[in-house]
Amino acid sequence: MDTKPPLPPEVWDRPPIEAQEYLRARDARVAVLEAIVQRLQATIQQLTERLQQHLRTSSRPPSSDPPQATGKRPRREPSGRRPGGQPGHVGQARTMLPGEAVEVVMPVKPGRCPRCQHPWCGDDPPPHRHQVTEIPPVQPVVTAYQLHRLVCPVSGEAPRAAAPVGVPAGGFGPPVEAITALCTGAYHLSNRVTQRVMPDLFGLPMSLGTIANLEQATVHAVAAAVAAARAYVQQQPVASRDETGWREGAQRAWLGTAVTPGVTVFVVRRSRSDQVAQELLGERFWGVVTARWRG
Repeated sequence: MDTKPPLPPEVWDRPPIEAQEYLRARDARVAVLEAIVQRLQATIQQLTERLQQHLRTSSRPPSSDPPQATGKRPRREPSGRRPGGQPGHVGQARTMLPGEAVEVVMPVKPGRCPRCQHPWCGDDPPPHRHQVTEIPPVQPVVTAYQLHRLVCPVSGEAPRAAAPVGVPAGGFGPPVEAITALCTGAYHLSNRVTQRVMPDLFGLPMSLGTIANLEQATVHAVAAAVAAARAYVQQQPVASRDETGWREGAQRAWLGTAVTPGVTVFVVRRSRSDQVAQELLGERFWGVVTARWRG
């Protein structure tokens, strides 16, 4: 009798199709879970390192240290020296102004001897000096120009007098205009913050529209100086050209610069196109530009 099995042993040992599909699905799920575990382990490692950071292991300020980091700071051993400057240390004190630069001199003399109550008199040349610098109270000065309209007895004309030369057409003078432009320009304060700064520091309430008008007036006032500076830069043998990101309200812009040893000019534009470089350096700049720029 033939006892040879109808199928070879490798077929008999092979799992059923259903079992094979189950094993393949299980392997796929295991691979996904292993990837998730790896990501979680990396996240835990990053968070653990972040919790272990403090002022001695990072550039973070002491105020950002977690509570548990306080006990980890090594205590400094007492040096035995008194607090403050040590013998031989050169002190850094505010320089005293000379007498001719002082507006008010107030002599102060002791009254009586604390032991016998005898009145003191005389002078102490030179006395010890203690100078205090203070800003006087800022009180805006308002000038009212009364522009009269007079009738000529001969021709009957009645022109109104013109304001004197140099009187601005608006309600604020050049110093107020310059301070407003300084706040919104050089100090990068918003118009709303500037609107709060002006009455707080100078007693000058103004509207947002007035601030915008003063900015435009400053632009026109410095236009000639800016044009002269730009012409100077365009005539130099070497100029450095660069730009950096800028914000104009909620919109992104670019601050372009052209730097020379004597003068630097700036422009704020919406793009980084070649027209901006030509605006700074001119259409035909014959010098050397130390930047990546297509002329």
